[in-house]
Amino acid sequence: MSKKKGQKSIEGLSAMVIEQPITKTLEDNYMPYAMSVIVSRAIPEIDGFKPSHRKLLYTMYKMGLLTGSRTKSANIVGQTMRLNPHGEGAIYETMVRLARGNESLLHPLIDSKGNFGKVYSRDMAYAASRYTEAKLDALCGEFFRDIDRDTVDFVDNYDNTAKEPSLLPTTYPNVLVSANQGIAVGMASQICGFNLAEVCRTTAALLRNPDCDLMETLPAPDFSTGGELLFVDREMRSIYETGRGSFKLRARWRREKTSNLVEVYEIPYTTTVEAIIDSVEKLTREAKIKEVADIRDETDLQGLKLAIEFKRGVDVDRMMQRLCKLTPLQESFSCNFNILVAGMPRVMGVREILTEWTAWRVECVRRRLHHDAGKLREKLHLLEGLQKILLDIDRAIAIIRQTEEEDEVVPNLMIGFRIDRAQADYIADIRLRNINKEFILKRIAEVESLRAELDDIERTLKDRQRVIALIIKDLGAVEKKYGVPRRTTLIHDHKDFPAEEHIEDYPVHVFVSREGYFKKITPASLRMSSGQRYKEGDEAFQSFEASNKDEILFFTNRQMCYKARLHEFEDAKASVLGDFLPSRLGMDEGESVVFTCLPGSFEHSLLFAFENGKVARVALSCYATVSNRRKLTGAYSDKSPLAGACLLSDETEMAVFSSDGRALLFHSAALTPKTTRSTQGVGVMSLKPGRRVTAFLEAGRSRITNPARYRVRTLPGAGAALRPEDRGEEQMGLI
Repeated sequence: MSKKKGQKSIEGLSAMVIEQPITKTLEDNYMPYAMSVIVSRAIPEIDGFKPSHRKLLYTMYKMGLLTGSRTKSANIVGQTMRLNPHGEGAIYETMVRLARGNESLLHPLIDSKGNFGKVYSRDMAYAASRYTEAKLDALCGEFFRDIDRDTVDFVDNYDNTAKEPSLLPTTYPNVLVSANQGIAVGMASQICGFNLAEVCRTTAALLRNPDCDLMETLPAPDFSTGGELLFVDREMRSIYETGRGSFKLRARWRREKTSNLVEVYEIPYTTTVEAIIDSVEKLTREAKIKEVADIRDETDLQGLKLAIEFKRGVDVDRMMQRLCKLTPLQESFSCNFNILVAGMPRVMGVREILTEWTAWRVECVRRRLHHDAGKLREKLHLLEGLQKILLDIDRAIAIIRQTEEEDEVVPNLMIGFRIDRAQADYIADIRLRNINKEFILKRIAEVESLRAELDDIERTLKDRQRVIALIIKDLGAVEKKYGVPRRTTLIHDHKDFPAEEHIEDYPVHVFVSREGYFKKITPASLRMSSGQRYKEGDEAFQSFEASNKDEILFFTNRQMCYKARLHEFEDAKASVLGDFLPSRLGMDEGESVVFTCLPGSFEHSLLFAFENGKVARVALSCYATVSNRRKLTGAYSDKSPLAGACLLSDETEMAVFSSDGRALLFHSAALTPKTTRSTQGVGVMSLKPGRRVTAFLEAGRSRITNPARYRVRTLPGAGAALRPEDRGEEQMGLI
């Protein structure tokens, strides 16, 4: 009975499953989410704000924080939730970035008090919202100056209980002034900040001459953290034209000529003090840099300060150039000027952005003028009604006195002076003390000025150039009132210093023990030693002659390949144990070195023999990397344990030994080099169940005295049983 019931439930569930193409699922479920993130969250609009920024600033404006005193940040966050249905943390984080104390923006939008963290510090966290205070910076007055004059549309908030502006009517191109970053679905935006004075000057120049050279007045971006911008004219013009590209930012430092102490006081906008310290310390641990004696963060109330102390006799200027190449003291800033225009994301160059902003600003000014003209017409209409009673004030008073019912006062005035209801209401509401000729004559005197003002507005609405002139006037006022000098210095004639220092080249002997100890010994030191020292139970595993500049590869039992250069290891003596490779290379627990080789120019091949009887021939070029990668995963196949490995410089005969006392010789030319590191190889030795390959080495290094007995013509082969005279220690493990 229960079985039938369960069967019916499954059948009913199957009937409810509806097959749907994946494209339909993406269209119905994924695309609405993606568009919501793009349009309503991550990408800024032409006013330079994301919705979260706009909701926060408008809430503070409605709270009276543009002219009033500061209030607790927690209060602001709570009020913002009426427009922004997100958690306290997300809203407060948005507020922190706009605050003066955080120094994220060259022109902050929020006047803050308390600890708001620092953009240049990863560990200097901002205080909780209950401990800090804030108000709008005076610059925000340029966002809200005309907001009550119908310059922008207002829309309902998320629960239709309040109204909020769809855009803020900024009087200058804030979209280029406030740095902005956003990651949407399938697209992103990265807008660098420019200097406000330069942006205003450039916009005005573009309005006067659409073909002007923008870089004459807007040479490059400007950042709140200062630093130096390595200016390349071609790259910057490409960014200005396409909205995409990158440029390099470099730290600024000072030092006394007689001292080895350098003080870094400005860093690239994209990094932090802690990231620089971590990078320098890592380079020091890996012995890539040996000249740094100490590095410390001395940031205080005076601002950022990173102290780097070098050892005696070091060329400090050259070392700082090298640190710039190897650490975040110099970083690239990638630009992606992706902006929402009329609800659609567009990647635009600087000229196109300013053109779009101008078109939008012209519309804002026109709407403001229409609003002002409407108010003037309304006032003029009322005064024209007042003018009609000028010659007979007594009659107006008589009409009011003789009217028995209050509701009939306005209709009787309309009939008596042939005016409309609005004019009659205005006259009826005049206080008794103002019913005199002086008051009425003063009001009527405004008629001519109002008509002149209205005519001027109407002429402006018909003439685009007059609207442009108003915009230029606003830009000039903003530049004069809020402009500040550049912080980021432009470096035009800069040299690209090499990242690598001059490395002394000399012959060395390399020794690797079975337990993973590494020693690099010079020939002179080796001649003075009587013998190599190893830990108890350890022994020599591999040794070879090399040059101090050579690169070296370490293969581990976890199919990993670690890359290093010999000059990164200190010269050692035969009497010391050496560097323990698992610790030095940062290996995982239980990981150990099983094979080491010098790749040279990566022209040869590696042979990997596995316990299942297969041998893989992998081209060394598979391990050559363009970037300075230190660790490669999947260095060889993991389908079977590794039995042996060999660097193949020239084609030669190889020997394979099995656990059942058999051996096989084959020529390496029978194997074709593969360009995939994880190739499983080809079968070389046929093994009986339970048997495995135990050793793999060049035939010339084995103890085999009669190679013809073990040589095979085709692969795979079974090999032959080893005779007593052909057995030896070299055949007992990884070589």
